[in-house]
Amino acid sequence: SRRTDVVTGLRRQLMAAEEEDSLSYPPLNVTTGNYTCILFYAGNFSLKANHSVLIDLTNATFLTQNVDISASECSDSNTTLSLKYTKPVNGISSLEIRFLMTNKFYEVSARKWSTLHSVEIVQDGEKFAKFNVSGISAPAEYSFHCQLVGTSNLYPARLVPSNDEAKNWDVFISKLQIQGFNIINNQFSYASDCTGFFTPGIWMGLVTSIILLWILTYGIHMIMQLTTNSRFDDPKGPALSVPQTE
Repeated sequence: SRRTDVVTGLRRQLMAAEEEDSLSYPPLNVTTGNYTCILFYAGNFSLKANHSVLIDLTNATFLTQNVDISASECSDSNTTLSLKYTKPVNGISSLEIRFLMTNKFYEVSARKWSTLHSVEIVQDGEKFAKFNVSGISAPAEYSFHCQLVGTSNLYPARLVPSNDEAKNWDVFISKLQIQGFNIINNQFSYASDCTGFFTPGIWMGLVTSIILLWILTYGIHMIMQLTTNSRFDDPKGPALSVPQTE
């Protein structure tokens, strides 16, 4: 009973810690009139310029909210989340990051899907970097969530450089959740996660199972090919002679 109490208390502490972590700060919201049209959240939102200058935008975006979102645009088919920062680090006077999303109807699935098509970075109003986005889409009624998003090849949702300027930037976003359409009660809808059903672990298990099944099948086949002698030597009779042709 003591162990049960300890485990129960530990579970409650872990659940409370998870709730506090998930509610550490509210998401960034863009409003049009009296309703929210864009919700954006990230556990860590960082950039690296020229592969050396680290720019952490997490606090400026969600805690102090030292970010200008007035250039953001919302419509039923296209949404743009514009984040403008003034002097985020020494050497950069202004920085704008744009998330471009679309909402289209696809006949194959017979429903609308919201897709984050591209991410743009504008430094000092001159240097323009564009990234094509792969793997960020969800039904229009849902939000999109992904644990890791960025320029690394190891992330499940990638930002692929589209021009030469984009190659000078590294982007890292953890615990990303974004929604640009059909927001109800100023809250995220059910999240469509970027992690597919067939994870690397599942693929390894399937391949291993197929190999073991093949070995088992081959072993059973070899056992079925074994034959027993059809003739036996009789000690009271003449010696048994088996021709070489048999």
